[in-house]
Amino acid sequence: MSINKQSDIAANIQIGPTDQGMVRIYIEADGGIELPLDFAPEEAEDIAEELRAAAEAARAVAEGKGRRR
Repeated sequence: MSINKQSDIAANIQIGPTDQGMVRIYIEADGGIELPLDFAPEEAEDIAEELRAAAEAARAVAEGKGRRR
């Protein structure tokens, strides 16, 4: 599945610290799929930066589409 392919799968996401000093991204999806992903705090900060950059790029795409009308 590519990043641009849409999906009908519903999922919930939770993010928080663990008692082991890690940051957990916990994904629960249709079909009983549970995916706990643990990251060191530094890795979590890198992920946060990537999320911010992706949000900025997505906003630019959305704004660009709005101007083409």
